[in-house]
Amino acid sequence: MIRLHSMINITILYVKNKNELMNNIIKITIILLTSLPSTTFSQNAKKNTVLFYDTAEPFSDGLAGVKRNDKWGFINKRGKEIITLKYDYIRNFENGFAEVRVKGKWGFIDKTGEEITPLKYDEIRSFSEDLACVEFKDKWGFVDKNGKEVIPIKYEYIKDFSEGLAGVKLNGKWGFIDKNGREIIPFVYQRINEFSEGLSTVVLNGKGGFIDKTGKKVTPFIYDNAEDPSEGCIPVRSNGKWGFIDKTGKELTALKYDDFKPFSEGLAAIKSNGKWGFINTKGEEVISLQYSSTTSFSEGLVGVYLNNKSGHIDKNENIIIPLKYKHVSSFSEGLAGVEFNEKEGFIDKTGEEVIAPKYYYAKPFYKGVSIVKLNEKYGIIDKNGNELTEIKYDKIYDFDDDVSFVILNGKKGYIDLTGKEVIPTKYYSAQAFSDGLALCNINGTYYYINKKGNISIEVRKPKKSGDVIEIENH
Repeated sequence: MIRLHSMINITILYVKNKNELMNNIIKITIILLTSLPSTTFSQNAKKNTVLFYDTAEPFSDGLAGVKRNDKWGFINKRGKEIITLKYDYIRNFENGFAEVRVKGKWGFIDKTGEEITPLKYDEIRSFSEDLACVEFKDKWGFVDKNGKEVIPIKYEYIKDFSEGLAGVKLNGKWGFIDKNGREIIPFVYQRINEFSEGLSTVVLNGKGGFIDKTGKKVTPFIYDNAEDPSEGCIPVRSNGKWGFIDKTGKELTALKYDDFKPFSEGLAAIKSNGKWGFINTKGEEVISLQYSSTTSFSEGLVGVYLNNKSGHIDKNENIIIPLKYKHVSSFSEGLAGVEFNEKEGFIDKTGEEVIAPKYYYAKPFYKGVSIVKLNEKYGIIDKNGNELTEIKYDKIYDFDDDVSFVILNGKKGYIDLTGKEVIPTKYYSAQAFSDGLALCNINGTYYYINKKGNISIEVRKPKKSGDVIEIENH
C-alpha cells in the first residue's frame, strides 16, 4: 500500500495537440513518482520494505533466521535480508557466527554472510573458547574463527574446550589436548568430563576419580559417581552412599549419606535414614538430621519440614519462623511463600504475614512482584499485597527482561512490572522477547514487535509468498 505524504494538484489548462498532451502526461507521471515515499523503493529511517516468509525464528545477536520456498537466510532488525535465502537449514547466530547447512554439509558464516569455512562438514558445534568442534568423514577436529583447521581432524570424538583444555578420544581412549593440539593428559581413560574449577572427573578401569589440569591424580580411583565441585566441595558416591571430598582429594565426610543437595550459602543438605540435615564446607554436621524435607538456604534462612509442618530456621538451627505451615518456600527479596489451609501468602523474616494466605498459588518475588493465582485466574501483586493487575488472566509467564507474556481469553499480550498491559492481548500466538523483539500472530499475519507493541517487521500474511509490504518503524 502506498501512502502519499501530501496531495498534488495538477491542472492542464490548454492542450494544442496530442504531442503536447503526451508531454504533460509524462510530466505528471514524473511529479507523482518523485512525490512517493522514498521507502517504496529503498529503506529509510521510518519504514521497512519486507518480503513475506514461510517461517521466521526469534532474533539472536541482531539477526533472525527466515525461510521461504524451503530456503533459509537472515534478516536484520529493519527487515533487510542481510544473508541470502540459500541454505537448507540454519542455527541462530551466537557471538557473531551461525551454523548453516546445504545438501547435508555444514559450515560457519559471519554476520555479513561470508562463509568462513567451506560447507563440507558432517556436523559442527558452536564456538567455545574461540574454537569449534567439526566432524568430517567420521573424524573430529577444531576450527578457529577464521575458519582454519587449527587442530587436525583425526579424533573419534571430542568435547568442547573448557578452562583451556578439551577432551578428545583416540583409539578408544580419552585424553586432553590444549589449543595448540598438544597432548597434555595421556589417552588412557574410559570416560571424562570437562574441567570445572580446575578438576575433571575421569573413569579408569571402571572407577572414577579426579585429575587436575596437569593430569595429576588428586583422588584415588574408587568412586562410582561424582558431581561437579560446589563451593570447593565435591560430592562423590561409592557403594550407593554419598560423601564429600575437597579439591585435594581429602575426605571431608564419610561416604554414608543416601542423598544430598548442592551447597548454598556455605551449607549443603544431606539425607540419611530418611532424615535431612546440613553440613558446612568442612564436612561438619551443623544442623541435625531430623527433618523430613528441606529447601535450600537463601538470605540466611532455610525452610524445614517436621511432623508434617514447616517453617524456617537459621544457620544455628534456631527456629525463626514457627513450624506451623503446610508448605514454605525459600526467602526471595525478603519474603517467603507459605501455605496455610490450602491458601498461599507471604511472610517476612519476623514471621509477620505481610500478605495473608488467600491465593491458590503464589510465585517467589522477582523485582518486587509476584505472580499469583485466584479462582483459576492469574495476576501480579507487589510486596504490600496490592494487586497491580486485575486477577483476570488465563496465564502469566515468568518475567523476562521486565516483560511478561500473558494470555486472556485465548489471546496473547504482554505486561510490565507495574502491571501495565504494554502490548494488548490481541495476538493469536506470541513468543517471548528475544533480542528486544517478539514474533506475534494476529489474524494470520505475523509481525516482529518491540516492547512498546510497535510493529518493527511484518513477515507473513495469509497470502501467497513473495508479496511486498511496507511497515512503519516507530
